[in-house]
Amino acid sequence: MMLSTRARAKINLTLHIPHRREDGWHELISLVAFAGCGDHVTLAPGPLSLSLSGPMQTEIAGEADNLILRAARHLADRIEGLRLGRFALSKHLPVASGIGGGSADAAAALRLLAEVNDIALDDPRVLEAAAVTGADVPVCVASAARIMGGRGELLGPPIRLPPLFAVLVNPRQPLETRLVFARMGLRPGEARDYGMHPEVGDGLDGPALLALLRRARNDMEDAASVLLPSVGAQLAVLAAARGCKIARMSGSGATCFGLFEDCHAAARAAKAIRRDHPSWWVKSTALR
Repeated sequence: MMLSTRARAKINLTLHIPHRREDGWHELISLVAFAGCGDHVTLAPGPLSLSLSGPMQTEIAGEADNLILRAARHLADRIEGLRLGRFALSKHLPVASGIGGGSADAAAALRLLAEVNDIALDDPRVLEAAAVTGADVPVCVASAARIMGGRGELLGPPIRLPPLFAVLVNPRQPLETRLVFARMGLRPGEARDYGMHPEVGDGLDGPALLALLRRARNDMEDAASVLLPSVGAQLAVLAAARGCKIARMSGSGATCFGLFEDCHAAARAAKAIRRDHPSWWVKSTALR
């Protein structure tokens, strides 16, 4: 029997980095939502393996240990006799792009393994396997909007967001997270006082959420823009698009997003951006 699931893109609507811990890890607070677009992962009976397809497969073809395989092995280390299988990944999201493509794939693999082994998604062993696989993997397991903190392993309760219509843009140039953190230049134990993250809860309407987002930020945006100037170009293009309410970078980049008043405005903007920047990856999507 073959099982399948969508590995939806993770969008950091906000990303505050209040300090760097003494152990060298950066502490974060982020409001995360998930897009309607993503990769596709299937699981079939057989020995543990991974096959690739899709328009972005060449970007990860040389990886010796894909995050899907790593997540499966981490879960097998925690559950004796775990049934594994043959994974197939149809890759549609750009790589090293700040929207959790690899993390979403790994989380999708954990969901499929949990299903075939009759294990609850909130089983501590599943969450432990997610956390050791990657910082963004835990939040991608349930793929629900929420606040995440710590290194990414501290998850708040799911949040019901109002309808959000977005355009995602990526220059098809990877940007490594470690390089962006290094450019930020925070020393172990150093804090920054750029303002607290606003409180987020259920029941916000669209204008209230946009007002809240404008009081927040992405603390990695400036460093990413220095390392990859096309980040700034994308933000300028999105901000200038008709109907755009806010433009911001997701994660450590290089993907940026614009939020629009409705799906029609987002679709028009995506069409215009795709026409003017044919080398960019551009998607119009809903976030939730």
